[in-house]
Amino acid sequence: MENFYKDNAEIEKTIDAIGLDEVAELCEEGFRFAGEYDFAPVDSADAIDNYKRALSICGEICARDIAPTAEETDRVGNVLNADGSVTYAPGIARAVKLLGASGLSGCTIPYCLGGLNMPCTVLTAANEIVSRADAALMNIFGLQGIAETINRFADEEIKKQYVPKLCDGTYTGAMVLTEPDAGSDLQSVKTSAWQDENGNWFVNGVKRFITNGCGDVLLVLARTEPEFSDGRGLSCLLVEKGPKVKIRRLEHKLGINGSPTCEMVFDNAPAKLVGQRKRGLITYVMSLMNGARVGISAQGTGIGEAAYRAAREYAAGRKQFGVAIEEFPAVRDLLCDMSADLQAARLLAYYSSKSVDLEDGLSKKFESLKGTPEAQAVRARMKKYAAFNKMLTPMAKYYASEMSMRVSNGALAVLGGSGYMKDYPVERYLRDARITTIYEGTSQLQIVAAIAGVAAGLYNEVIDDVLDGVDVPPNLAGFVAAARELASAVDAANEAVKNNPLGKVYHDLHARELVDAAICAVVAALFVRYASRFPEKEAVLEYWKETKFPAARAALERAKSGYSGAIGNFGRIAPACVAE
Repeated sequence: MENFYKDNAEIEKTIDAIGLDEVAELCEEGFRFAGEYDFAPVDSADAIDNYKRALSICGEICARDIAPTAEETDRVGNVLNADGSVTYAPGIARAVKLLGASGLSGCTIPYCLGGLNMPCTVLTAANEIVSRADAALMNIFGLQGIAETINRFADEEIKKQYVPKLCDGTYTGAMVLTEPDAGSDLQSVKTSAWQDENGNWFVNGVKRFITNGCGDVLLVLARTEPEFSDGRGLSCLLVEKGPKVKIRRLEHKLGINGSPTCEMVFDNAPAKLVGQRKRGLITYVMSLMNGARVGISAQGTGIGEAAYRAAREYAAGRKQFGVAIEEFPAVRDLLCDMSADLQAARLLAYYSSKSVDLEDGLSKKFESLKGTPEAQAVRARMKKYAAFNKMLTPMAKYYASEMSMRVSNGALAVLGGSGYMKDYPVERYLRDARITTIYEGTSQLQIVAAIAGVAAGLYNEVIDDVLDGVDVPPNLAGFVAAARELASAVDAANEAVKNNPLGKVYHDLHARELVDAAICAVVAALFVRYASRFPEKEAVLEYWKETKFPAARAALERAKSGYSGAIGNFGRIAPACVAE
């Protein structure tokens, strides 16, 4: 029987290479749940075995039930009904029920609320598998951050009412943030919330570009404090689907057509406050960013996996001039680049997810140890991973989403004219990939988010963490030195950029080069860790060094060059299109 986990050894090997023992212990709080729940693991090995079993179930559902309907889903999309409700494509509706029944829709939710109590890293792997089958479905399945947010910040009554039903697939949800005039700039949200004399909350306003806005449980970012025009006036409110919430429009999109993207109107919709007032954006939405970013990194990785497989299989079977086209050096070079790019994105996504898990787990452990001698050491490690995540999660999202575009485009090149036709799924992969570079923050915004950590040289500490405790064999020692030398070159470029007379403007102009080179060095260290566990990966590590390092060094030279034509000569290089 086909299985999208078992047929892809890279997923399990990547999990084993990054190592989840500490994550499992933190997630299970020292395995104290084993005495309360029969299915809770008793140690790290047992927990990791559970993770892999869950991923195998996910892989089976995706191969058997989801992938076969993906083309139909893309073709038929969703239907906006006259009453403002939405009907999912048949394949999406069935998949939501299957994944809910499997328990996977509550992957990271505690046992006591009906979840599997698994770490973010496992959800990342599951999101990759789902995205390989149908990237549009991942936009619904991957919204588990809604249940996580309710669990983390809402009161007990709200948790018990909604979280179990989000876990078992009875409910789906949506994060209702953006508006026609407030996309990336969420501080400008105008949707309002008000209380009546009895303390009941109501929401009014219009929201746009809302993924799965037709869901049952809506977490709405709304302005509860009209005296503040910025993020301080925003709160998070839970609104149930109902007559006071209308889907006014479904967007007609380039890709991910099985994912309903909604324009919504709230007309005094009854609501419940989640957490505290004035913390909607500053605390609650910001807390979602790590999960949202690694979620899209997983989606990009899944699309890249599907596209690479389509290209690799086609190249092996398609003959031109009497030989399979995979024999042509140019095709081999393209496929090698696609494969290395894909593996790098997966390593970065999973390692970033692990860092999120460590921050979260250490945060809970610190709270339980307050006042003890051990607490401060735990707090120091928690703060370390919190700093890592501010840089790593945007890096992972940026790299994997751009990778999905490159690999999907490369797959179309391998298939040639056939790839351009709807007879093959490759054109769908390319269309689906494009949105990953836009939503949850564009690639440009991910660079803005990552550059502070890069400017501070944090990639050096990340490389140390990646290699900590790794028994690097002698044949890989040169690759470690090369990664550190590239990191030193990023250090030098950072200094040159900081000292440029144009200041911040010049720094912003060349942020991409600095981030790209820092990613290259971190990924090299991750490949060293991988190859130390699985020696066959040395060939990929060597390919990475020989093909990616020269490009990274060239990018750093551009950053140090002082050239700023895009600033000083903008009007001459890119003249305005004005009729004479």
